[in-house]
Amino acid sequence: MPAFGRFFASRKGALLTGAVVGITAPILVRMGNPGNMGICVACFSRDIAGALGFHRTAVVQYIRPEIIGFVLGSFIAALLFREFRPRTGSAPLVRFVLGMLSMIGALVFLGCPWRAYLRLSGGDWNAIWGIAGLAAGIWIGILFLKAGYSLRRNYPAPTALGWIMPALMIGLLLLLIFAPQFGRDANGNAGGPVFHSIKGPGSCHYWIDPVHPDRPDNA
Repeated sequence: MPAFGRFFASRKGALLTGAVVGITAPILVRMGNPGNMGICVACFSRDIAGALGFHRTAVVQYIRPEIIGFVLGSFIAALLFREFRPRTGSAPLVRFVLGMLSMIGALVFLGCPWRAYLRLSGGDWNAIWGIAGLAAGIWIGILFLKAGYSLRRNYPAPTALGWIMPALMIGLLLLLIFAPQFGRDANGNAGGPVFHSIKGPGSCHYWIDPVHPDRPDNA
């Protein structure tokens, strides 16, 4: 592992990463992101799903550029440090179900682990229950691992497979920038495929909305 990778795998690297996230989150809130959040992977993924029309909850529909940045930034770093080695694992259905349950649990709590600690730092004591649930889930997972449960090892995958997610993120970025609309609904509102919340958490962001450029949060 290169020295750069070893640093971020160390305790100092973890502390630095946490500090960057902890400082960036309130800055993003100040710039327009939803309050009591700033950054939340679960909530932002939900917003992207809504923006693409996979759900129609009007207050949480927006293509969040932070998720795009996470994926493309990781991809570029992997290329620069020669760690781009696509892999795939066994039991894809089990992995999908576990990921789905993890996302449902995060959204029931209204936040991913990042947001849980951000909420706690902002004085929201409800975050304690979310953190306690996370710790309990990890403890149960450790018991399963000690009992011999395993999804088996990962295997090398074709290089082209590793480009699929970055390509999807580039596509999302283009949709965010150009916001194409095909048709209108019965009320004359834009009919998608890119939906933008006009109120609620989905309307809070620092990126200028090309569909509603005069909205206050775009100022």
